[in-house]
Amino acid sequence: MDTQTEMEPFDLGPACREVARLLGGIKDDQLSGPTPCPDYAVREVLAHLVGLTVAFRDAAAKKPGPTTDTPPDAALPVLPDDWREVLPRQLDELAEAWRSPAAWEGGTRIGGVDLPGAVAGLVALNEVQIHGWDLARSTGQPYAPAEASLRASFAILTPPAVAGSGGPGGADATDAGDGSGQAPDGVFGPPVDVPEDAPLLDRVVGLTGRRPDWRPGE
Repeated sequence: MDTQTEMEPFDLGPACREVARLLGGIKDDQLSGPTPCPDYAVREVLAHLVGLTVAFRDAAAKKPGPTTDTPPDAALPVLPDDWREVLPRQLDELAEAWRSPAAWEGGTRIGGVDLPGAVAGLVALNEVQIHGWDLARSTGQPYAPAEASLRASFAILTPPAVAGSGGPGGADATDAGDGSGQAPDGVFGPPVDVPEDAPLLDRVVGLTGRRPDWRPGE
């Protein structure tokens, strides 16, 4: 499949709103708590979201510069003091940026990697969605992404041998980056085995190297 020409713009709004909803439920004393990302506490996951929302917003606009050239694992992210105001606004800006059909056309750059715009849009969705799950699990909140968003994440994360060539998880999408079949992200790990009859959210989470049954302290 030619992802650049066949992938229709996908609305990131539901995923961004679901993550924004979680922010009000995060208490200050939870910021130092553990997350499914071994090297990240809650504050670092939030800081990572602050950075990636700007980076993928600028990638949608084909805007080169430090925000799109810097690898996500270049340094441990630092959470700004005003994150409660900044992050909801940036989530809105991210969703709006990817509502432009032009964002999905041609190529762009993100994390120092050149990608088709259509692939970058799906990676942006997946980043927001998975790190939303990280925050929900770490802070004891419910999390219910839209099924369409989960199916898009499942497609971008599934290696071509499994996904085939008929959807956004085909060769163009999953071979972008280092050729490992995973979208580039410094805090995603090797897939974890999850039963095929498990809920779709659990299967998506497992593809990012997370245990769907993870809880703080485990």
